[in-house]
Order: sequence, then structure tokens, then C-alpha cells
Amino acid sequence: MKVYIDENLPPQLARGLHILQQPLNQREREPIEVKSIKDEFGQGTQDEDWIPKAGKENAIIITQDYRIQRDKNQFALYQEHGLGVFFFKPPSKNGFTYWQMVEQVVKRWEELKKLASKEKRPFAFRCSSRADFEKI
Repeated sequence: MKVYIDENLPPQLARGLHILQQPLNQREREPIEVKSIKDEFGQGTQDEDWIPKAGKENAIIITQDYRIQRDKNQFALYQEHGLGVFFFKPPSKNGFTYWQMVEQVVKRWEELKKLASKEKRPFAFRCSSRADFEKI
């Protein structure tokens, strides 16, 4: 399974999760590769450009950009390309701090993997800093 960390999150988070996941991949039914959208597709790449590519890889996206869910065109795009999306809703308009985001993703990593492997794509889940994932 390929997991992409959106560019609104630090690419170091993707690199760190990728490293931490490696020893577990030998036991996983489907090995997990974690990549940064920024590193893979370039800074500022339009969603319309990377979403089809990620869809071909049957990828999962982790983001705090809820606009994808609200914008009709972007919503249709991720639906059309069969993505699984996990939205992390920040506690304020400023978003999560670096360490808050790391904490949120790491804390929910096992649940995220379980949901991603069970759910039929396309799908979307969201969570806040205080609540578990809920399907949307």
C-alpha cells in the first residue's frame, strides 16, 4: 500500500513514517510505503496533476486540507481515481504545529492502516485532535 502525506504536512513526517514502518513490512500482508507528495511530485503541484497518479497506485492520502472534500471538482477527482483520504482536522485555523501533527498521525497510524486495508476505495475519513476517525 502506498501512503502519501500531503504537502500541507512536513515531508519529514512521511520520511519518518516510512522508516518506522519498514521493520513491520515483513509481517504486513501488504507492505506500506510512505511518501511525501512534495518530494514525489514537487512543491506546488496541482491536485489535478498528482491525484490521477496516486489513484493509479491505489494510494491513501493523509491531509489536513479539507478543501478537497468541499470542492466539487476535487471531490469528484478523488472519487473518480479511487483514492482513500484521511483528513486530520486541526484544532485551529492555523493548523497543527509540527509536533501536534506528528503526534496525531503516529497515535492513529495502526487504526489508519486497518481502515485503509478494509475499506473499499474511494473513501474518506476525518478525525480531530480529540476524536477518532469517522467515515464521511
